[in-house]
Amino acid sequence: MTGVRTKRAALLAGMGAATTAIWTGSPLFAVWVGSRVQDGTAPSMTALLLVLGTLAITSYALIKLLAVLGAAHDRLSRRHRVRRQAPWLRSLRGDRAKDISEQDVGAPERVLVGCVVVAVLAFEVWFFFLSGSSLPNA
Repeated sequence: MTGVRTKRAALLAGMGAATTAIWTGSPLFAVWVGSRVQDGTAPSMTALLLVLGTLAITSYALIKLLAVLGAAHDRLSRRHRVRRQAPWLRSLRGDRAKDISEQDVGAPERVLVGCVVVAVLAFEVWFFFLSGSSLPNA
């Protein structure tokens, strides 16, 4: 039992790290890759395209990693994910799917929301208490 809990906790930690890396590590890595190609101070189109391409590829890979970790967590917690159908693809005959409020929220969604809340709170603390005033001293 504790082995399963440890694995689930490790998967949640991995999801948290992947979520944080999507917003921080991926852009920083893309800018670093672009800086290796850049000559001089004026931005070149090659460096800009390389930054965009690197950002797209690393973000996509991290999102796929997050999906794999979420699926592994669901298997360990014995949850069965129900694939939701888009509202515009549903039948209009009266057979309705389960209400959205009845559907369970999975671990990846909880981790993503938690990371966003922590990031917003950290930004607010920095902005209001640590950044100082941008207004000139008169």
